[in-house]
This record gives sequence, C-alpha cells and structure tokens, in this order.
Amino acid sequence: QVQLVESGGGLVQAGGSLTLSCAASGSIASIRAMGWYRQAPGKQRTTIAAINTNDTTSYADSVKGRFTVSRDNAKNTVYLQMNSRKPQDTAVYYCNGGPPRLPWGQGTQVTGSS
Repeated sequence: QVQLVESGGGLVQAGGSLTLSCAASGSIASIRAMGWYRQAPGKQRTTIAAINTNDTTSYADSVKGRFTVSRDNAKNTVYLQMNSRKPQDTAVYYCNGGPPRLPWGQGTQVTGSS
C-alpha cells in the first residue's frame, strides 16, 4: 500500500512563505484527487486544498489566494506552496487522497513565529 511522507514544515514568520512536500512510496498517477489537510491544536482535521489528475485545483476559503497545490506524478509528489502566513495556519499538515483513502502519514508541523 502506498505510504505518504510529508516534509517541509517549520517556523515561518507572519506573512512569510513555506513549501510543503508529500512524497508517496508508490504511484499517485491513478489517484484522481490528492489533497492537503491540516489539524490545528484541539481541532479536527480539515481539507484545505485538492488537485485532480487534470490539475484542477480547489481550496478552502481560509487559504484561497494564499496557498497553491501542485502535483508531480513522475515524482509521486504533491506540493503545497504557502504564502502570506497567518496565525491560523499553525497546524500539522497532512496529504492524502481526496477523499482520504491511504494510511495517514506523520504530517509536518507548521508554526508561526512572531
């Protein structure tokens, strides 16, 4: 079964940028949609972005215009470009199918710095 490994998280200043990566151990080309999710402390995991095999994207209102999702099927990797970091972006970020269909990875922590 495909395993997912998220990376790229860390401290980011207010208004700053960060790029997250999600590497899959197998092919994602046949997975119609891949998504990014996040879970803030004490809150449920929510969907924030998704991308289809035809590169059609969708975003939650909370990140629309600031985040960009992309995928590289040749590298079995999905990316999330985060710009204009806001305090509410502090969370653990995960990727998975859209809807989720694979075992969850460990996620990558994104924390805002003052």
